[in-house]
Amino acid sequence: MSENPPHDDESNSNQHVDTANGNSSDDDDFIVTPYSVSGEVDYEKLLERFGADPLTDSQIERFPDHPMLRRRTFYAGRDIDRYLEASESGESHALVTGRGPSGPMHLGHVLPLYLAKCFQRETGATVYIPLSDDEKLLAKEQSFDSIGEHTRDNLRDILAVGFDPERTRIVVDTADADVIYPIAVRLAKHLTPATVEAVYGEQGTVGLQFYPAVQATHLLLPQLVAGRQPTLVPIAIDQDPHVRVCRDVAAKEALPVDKPGALLGRFLPSLEGPGKMSASDEAASIDLTDDPDTVAETIRTHAYTGGQASLEAHREQGGDPSVDVPFQYLRFFFEADDEELERIAEQYRSGNLLSGELKEIAIERITDFLGAHQRRRAELGDLEDELEPYRLTDEECRQALERAGVPPSPF
Repeated sequence: MSENPPHDDESNSNQHVDTANGNSSDDDDFIVTPYSVSGEVDYEKLLERFGADPLTDSQIERFPDHPMLRRRTFYAGRDIDRYLEASESGESHALVTGRGPSGPMHLGHVLPLYLAKCFQRETGATVYIPLSDDEKLLAKEQSFDSIGEHTRDNLRDILAVGFDPERTRIVVDTADADVIYPIAVRLAKHLTPATVEAVYGEQGTVGLQFYPAVQATHLLLPQLVAGRQPTLVPIAIDQDPHVRVCRDVAAKEALPVDKPGALLGRFLPSLEGPGKMSASDEAASIDLTDDPDTVAETIRTHAYTGGQASLEAHREQGGDPSVDVPFQYLRFFFEADDEELERIAEQYRSGNLLSGELKEIAIERITDFLGAHQRRRAELGDLEDELEPYRLTDEECRQALERAGVPPSPF
């Protein structure tokens, strides 16, 4: 029996109507939806809203060792045990983590990709990375040309992560429409307007109303290509409604697939304080292509600290690492050693480490990470050639369409 059984969230999805529409109860001062995040997020209350379960200590121990799990940056999920059993036994298992190419990628976008790479390296997981260029055209005030430019740029950053091409498939919605669209149409038969509106609220275009079927296609694609297998979707918690809709579709048993699981994460803080880090916001962010001088200037100028107002007060009272953004960046990803992280925190609390000195530690760690990422990116050749080993093969497309019940094209 699962030690952390999932809630029956698919059977009564209308219970999430207010939350998904961006409304909150009278005693909440935050909003979390796939399209909007604001206020001080109460992550425990979100689990109640979304019907997900906190990760247990034993589950975290069974995952590949990673600071984002040890420190509960990823802190909750659905159907976690089923995925872990497959990864431990050597059975087929998959991850799906994608990208909406509406602009340059920044640190908050790439961290789930590096987590997926760790899982792939340690357990042999197959990783699917869909890019929703069509959805960004519908949701953003940008042209096809602009979205296409961002897509090509984002693909270079994804390739620079270093996934195993034998176990990785990168899908671009418009480029792979011959397989994505027919499956999405098949799934759309099992999505009602009421379900879409309950989860996403009223959509401004017919395209956005249809898009949840495309999103469900992304999450079910590993099983449609290679057969039933536990699939885990590591995402920030605001994207959980996409998983809930897909699980609802999969539960109807119209296709030979199981419901995908989810690994839900907290938001990398904005440099200016708590909340989701987003390139669509006006707040400063650190792009993956930023050079060391730009990173240093951004952190020194914009990073919110937990220090005191004066040097004397800081020496006497110490700083608060729980609200200090440079420290939180170290905690999320950029200081892997737990003992070293605690040493830095203790030095900061005692007042021996100043806010400016803590910023410099974060600058060093982040620029080291970006330097390695940028070197791999610079070594890439022609994008089409580099991408080819990661594309769906003709046979994989045929298998996916066949399992989805899409007949061969007569043309």
